Amino acid sequence: MLLEGKVAIVTGSGRGLGLAYAQELARQGAAVVINDVDAATADAAVATIEQSGGRAVAVVAPVGPTETAQELVRTAVETFGGLDILVTNAGVLRDKTLWNMSDDDFDTVINVHLRGTFTCVREAAVHMRANGVAGRIICIGSPTGQRGNFGQTNYAAAKAGIVGMVRTWALELKKAGITANAVIPVAATAMTSTIPYFAAAVEATERGEAMPPFFRHDLGFGVSEDVSGVIAYLASDAAAGVSGQAIGVGGDRLQLWSHPEPVVTAYHDGGWSIEALQDEFPGLTEGSLQSVGETFPPLPEDLKRS
Repeated sequence: MLLEGKVAIVTGSGRGLGLAYAQELARQGAAVVINDVDAATADAAVATIEQSGGRAVAVVAPVGPTETAQELVRTAVETFGGLDILVTNAGVLRDKTLWNMSDDDFDTVINVHLRGTFTCVREAAVHMRANGVAGRIICIGSPTGQRGNFGQTNYAAAKAGIVGMVRTWALELKKAGITANAVIPVAATAMTSTIPYFAAAVEATERGEAMPPFFRHDLGFGVSEDVSGVIAYLASDAAAGVSGQAIGVGGDRLQLWSHPEPVVTAYHDGGWSIEALQDEFPGLTEGSLQSVGETFPPLPEDLKRS
């Protein structure tokens, strides 16, 4: 097995994508620390892994505080003898438009996604560096962090920040042989199940059938298990040379996201006054202004639902 003898922590792994990641890591031989805020959910996740012959233990605690990060690493070391892999998946949503978003809506999402990723990675990195472990840090991003999405100021900020931290950690941890990467998953969730555009895909999944090729291939949209292979690959020795990357995966599609790069560069002697910008900016940027948000292709007629 690819990860035999390895120990992994997966935050937010009681259900959904996080559980799929944990199950695949266990299937590849890793012992896994499951994390969730609900004890029954965490215990059920552990049971699914143990029933398949894997090893797992639960830590019931909210991600964000340093104390939780310390407990996760301590549990991995005390229960399984070390720590090799960290997957930061825990998250919450508080979707509202900018003018309706409260301080608490913003802070809650930032605390779990962004601060929780920071505290867990910091604790794992301290352990890995002190023990000479060529570890694997895998942080979960989102298309929203790459392109924005209506009603998700807090979530977009957190997910964009995670990718920025990953690029920084790839530099800082390189000498220690520790990799840091972001995965950008696109998969069916409770949220997408209510969107008419995805109805045919959700219906197929509920019937136990494969999603129509339009969703899996053209849209790169699938189920949680479609993302798990990338997580296990990045956690393995085979990906030792991959770090600082943002990798998108969903359905049958794999993507490597670029780092932000300038698309137009221009110079003006003496600098760019407002007068110079008024004269030249429209022509310089024509056809190059960047789009925001995601645009989905039209549904084929046979997949439309009224």
